[in-house]
Amino acid sequence: MRVLQICHSYYPPFLDCARQYAALFKNSPYKVLTVYLTGDANADVIAGSASDEVVFLGYKSKQVSGLKLGAIAKIKQIVANEHFIFCIAHRAKPTYLALLATSLPVISVHHNYHDYSRWSRRLLVNYYQKRMLMLGVSDSVRDDLRRDLKGWLVERIQTLYNRIDIAATQVKMVPKSEAREALNLPQSGWIIGNVGRLHYDKDQATLIKAFAKALPHFHPDSLLVIVGKGPLEQSLKQLVASLNLEANVIFTGNVPDAKRYFKAFDLFILTSDKEPFGMVLLEAMAAELPIICSDCGGGAEVVCGIGDLFEFGNAEELSRLLLDHDQKKPSEVISTRLEKEKLHNVFSDEAARKQFFELNMIKNWLQKNPI
Repeated sequence: MRVLQICHSYYPPFLDCARQYAALFKNSPYKVLTVYLTGDANADVIAGSASDEVVFLGYKSKQVSGLKLGAIAKIKQIVANEHFIFCIAHRAKPTYLALLATSLPVISVHHNYHDYSRWSRRLLVNYYQKRMLMLGVSDSVRDDLRRDLKGWLVERIQTLYNRIDIAATQVKMVPKSEAREALNLPQSGWIIGNVGRLHYDKDQATLIKAFAKALPHFHPDSLLVIVGKGPLEQSLKQLVASLNLEANVIFTGNVPDAKRYFKAFDLFILTSDKEPFGMVLLEAMAAELPIICSDCGGGAEVVCGIGDLFEFGNAEELSRLLLDHDQKKPSEVISTRLEKEKLHNVFSDEAARKQFFELNMIKNWLQKNPI
């Protein structure tokens, strides 16, 4: 029994998305074949896909736009001589291919908002909805899908949270002193961390303003460290200069595999507007960091019950939370037990595997294909 998985590419974060869904079938009778539409063959990608077989179609992005006839023909060849029980397709283009190239039931996984705001996309999936299951990576994304796909049965649009391999993530994390050395940070001092693309929807500007309000009450060696690059880098640096924060705000640029160094931080903050999920939050949880997050999107679902939420864009409220964390003793900042429990019970491979095989549509498809 085989499962087909189609991904547009293997660039971050989609290699890990492929791993997450292949891991659902670990130690099961089902074998996973993962197809990457774009990108050259790569041994590291094969290893990271956690699949029984990996196929690289090697297209450029422009070659899988429009009708995608070449890709459809290749997918048809792949499924022609093997018995696949269903196809997992990440995002809209792979879903399009799965529906037109196969007659399989299709699990369409969505990692962002507004994937079906276009009428042409709705037209296609509405036509094929009887053999489809939509999965959003958070309730927030699920609800966005339900708003666009009016008339679909509720059971056809569900949530399956993103997750991490907790043990593998934690074993790669380096100790605090080593992490600070790697990021060229001082060993002493209280360090607030933010990791993400420097873009409007990440709203690091609110974080910088909140830090400026709170800094006079902090110890002088407190730092805000922003990891990442993006189109707003210069404007954010100008904001830092205008607030006289050059000595206390550090931009590291891109840091490969940044999660390895999360223990450099004493507090992790995500300020995004409608983050579909926020994988960095799971990585911060794995590092056992206290977390502050904006109160919108999937990020709020991750942090609810284990961290602090603030109104998106509200620098004053965020500043007060920063002060609260600065004044608490480490033992008061976070309940490690609660954080560990949520990570294992909700955002682990094991938790996702259990939830996935309990979905009614998955049960029905498997019953039609007995082992």
